[in-house]
Amino acid sequence: MSDQFQMTRRSMLAGAAIAGALTPLVGAVSAQAEEAVAKIAPVDIASLPRVKVDLVKPPFVHAHTQKAEGGPKVVEFTLTIEEKKIVVDDQGTEVQAMTFNGSVPGPMMVVHQDDYVEVTLINPETNQLQHNIDFHSATGALGGGALTVVNPGESAVLRFKATKTGVFVYHCAPPGMVPWHVTSGMNGAIMVLPREGLTDRQGKSLTYDKVYYVGEQDFYVPRDTQGNYKKYESAGDAYADTLEVMRTLTPTHIVFNGAVGALTGDNALKAAVGEKVLIVHSQANRDTRPHLIGGHGDYVWATGKFRNPPDRDQETWFIPGGTAGAAFYTFEQPGIYAYVNHNLIEAFELGAAAHFTVTGDWNDDLMTAVRAPSGT
Repeated sequence: MSDQFQMTRRSMLAGAAIAGALTPLVGAVSAQAEEAVAKIAPVDIASLPRVKVDLVKPPFVHAHTQKAEGGPKVVEFTLTIEEKKIVVDDQGTEVQAMTFNGSVPGPMMVVHQDDYVEVTLINPETNQLQHNIDFHSATGALGGGALTVVNPGESAVLRFKATKTGVFVYHCAPPGMVPWHVTSGMNGAIMVLPREGLTDRQGKSLTYDKVYYVGEQDFYVPRDTQGNYKKYESAGDAYADTLEVMRTLTPTHIVFNGAVGALTGDNALKAAVGEKVLIVHSQANRDTRPHLIGGHGDYVWATGKFRNPPDRDQETWFIPGGTAGAAFYTFEQPGIYAYVNHNLIEAFELGAAAHFTVTGDWNDDLMTAVRAPSGT
């Protein structure tokens, strides 16, 4: 590791206001967790069946059952941290990103309530930075962040019980550098389904045909004196300039799944008339307002918690920063639907937009052109 990077890292740790408060907290929480493990007799994990899951790149989600089969299981996932350059728009703007499994957002995981989530977190020695993982679905130890701090060349294994149902954010949260890692792409989502599956307010089963994961990401890319976006050799090199942009609280890009246009055109999400689609949407840092133009949220858990009854027939729903939400919709007409953050400046000017391409037969009863546009 170069002397230049060592100095950059020291300045990062010294310059972050949160570092002084969070570093001793991580140590204290880690010690408390070890003491608690010694006092509380653990569940006989060895007696539980194990399921190893191969994660897939968003917007897709790994195969899973919507209703639990049998009793609780230990569900094994592996996340490998990758620090890499990504291009976030058609102008070639670069971000020195930090990622879980190479994608922004990281992959979505699915388990059922009372399952045990066992995550192997790998920080390859080719990386430069320290990382960890904080699950908003977990209980204790800073969401697992205190137990998973891994330097380059290290790995850790975290296990927690999924006691709360819903969709939840996970993200990197290393001491002193939390917002930088999150806004560099290091976040994802986990869905904890009720063991009986999703239901409406009356307890009627809601079964989806497809599920898509949309991760909304705000980037803060520095510019040079001519207003052009700057490029850097590494995340460490970009840190000081990026921090200045972050402190303005004004993103340069707000995108779905890592880049402008990542979910449009050939990458548009696919559905058919009559298909029931669950859309999971996360924003690890800022508030957002998803809206499906030409459609609705038939059932919406805006803050993503399935124990709460879903709202019905929503036009736009509000997801607070640091939260994942879920919307269930049955497509009724064919065509191209725009799915946007309905802060329309962020959608049309900064990139927070996706498309659904829906096939099927048109229903004139739902909509028809009585008279085409004309000059009379």
